Amino acid sequence: MKGSLIIIGFFVLGCLSGLSDITFNITKTDISFYALCALMFSVGISIGNDPQTIKNFRALNPRLIFLPVMTILGTLAGTALASLILPHRSLTECMAVGSGFGYYSLSSIFITEYKGAELGTIALLSNITREIITLLAAPLLVRWFGNLAPISSGGATTMDTTLPIITRYSGQEFVVVSIFHGFVVDFSVPFLVTFFCSI
Repeated sequence: MKGSLIIIGFFVLGCLSGLSDITFNITKTDISFYALCALMFSVGISIGNDPQTIKNFRALNPRLIFLPVMTILGTLAGTALASLILPHRSLTECMAVGSGFGYYSLSSIFITEYKGAELGTIALLSNITREIITLLAAPLLVRWFGNLAPISSGGATTMDTTLPIITRYSGQEFVVVSIFHGFVVDFSVPFLVTFFCSI
């Protein structure tokens, strides 16, 4: 949760800097593109740097492969329904925001590049909120919906920031499931976000 608060703090600091004209106009530069490239490179390093993750995937129950698929489909269905009560936002814009699956740093940069800063900011706040809800509501999710609920709720964050809280409340036996889920959902983010932003 500390990491989420730091991200929010930098976001607020950026907004204040932009309003006070302290910083240069980022829209006239390619800095966001280079930041995105650096972020994708970092994601690749973090995945490739842990060979144990691939070994743990092989030990999974084959039925659990459907968990990240259902998380993706459920999130997209939810954002499609949300678009019905948001007349100023199109179906594809809502689904692009939902396709971040909690991965706020990557999805918000993609959406800003394709659709502008306003929707990128909405994606940032929406996906940070998803992570914070998972961190705060994990014990309730386990009690009401079962051990897999906080994993699905966490989306792409379940292999990093929400993993400790999931392990604490779902149990140590769900660590590999959580990492696998996060890996698959995380991998889908750039493809789905750019797909919905492009149509």
